[in-house]
Amino acid sequence: MTTAQIISGKQVSDEIRQNLKTEVEALAAKGCVPGLAVVLVGEDPASQVYVRNKAKACEDLGYHSEVHRLESDTSEEDLLALVHKLNAQENINGILVQLPLPKHIEEKAVINAISPEKDVDGFHPINVGNLMIGDDSLLPCTPAGVIELIKHTGIEMSGKHAVVIGRSNIVGKPVSLLLQRENATVTMCHSRTANMKELTRQADILVVAVGRANFVDASYIKPGAVVIDVGINRLETGKLAGDVDFESASSVSGPITPVPGGVGPMTITMLMKNTLLAAKRAHGLS
Repeated sequence: MTTAQIISGKQVSDEIRQNLKTEVEALAAKGCVPGLAVVLVGEDPASQVYVRNKAKACEDLGYHSEVHRLESDTSEEDLLALVHKLNAQENINGILVQLPLPKHIEEKAVINAISPEKDVDGFHPINVGNLMIGDDSLLPCTPAGVIELIKHTGIEMSGKHAVVIGRSNIVGKPVSLLLQRENATVTMCHSRTANMKELTRQADILVVAVGRANFVDASYIKPGAVVIDVGINRLETGKLAGDVDFESASSVSGPITPVPGGVGPMTITMLMKNTLLAAKRAHGLS
């Protein structure tokens, strides 16, 4: 029986988008329209869906949007040439190359080629370094979305113990840095952590990003803790499941995100926020 408060990513995302829309209208009056270019190499079905959703978000918010679809056998050289062209294009403020890329293209080379000022995914080493030292930077979208969802619960992060399960460069590491920025005390757990349940049961805030369906159940959770589930896994039945066993976890947790409808909607919204920020900076308006 779920008595926990469910954190709706859709609701929080809609509120942020409403604010973005108002800001975009005000900027457009000054002749500044944010522009996002998305590059898709190959036919990966999940990537196709993401790209469609990004283009739709741009349309809804009044952004200039370009989608560059390239064949799966496109050379790394040709992809880098397109990135350099977009770097120089004044009506494009954000560049996103959809990952994963085909095996013959080195992801790192492509990420490094994107101008840090247009790196709206927050993956460029300069943006990662600025995040690490606490300087202003374009933040990775999913971790930034996680922080927004926690803020939305009204729970103060300062002084709280946050535990992050997972240490990926895309979620685990950056979200731990952003939690520290909010003055939380952060513990990171991963596949080699010996006493994981002992640690997670001390967490006031638990962020789970391991990519294993229903990995965390009630036995991992301190009663009343905020639980943010970043996982999205497709079960054999075709249904989507998070990394947290929602039924079990929500019987003891405080505010908790569902899957789908939790962190997912936030990622594209934070991408839109980054693109707007990049546009303002490019026009000297931030």
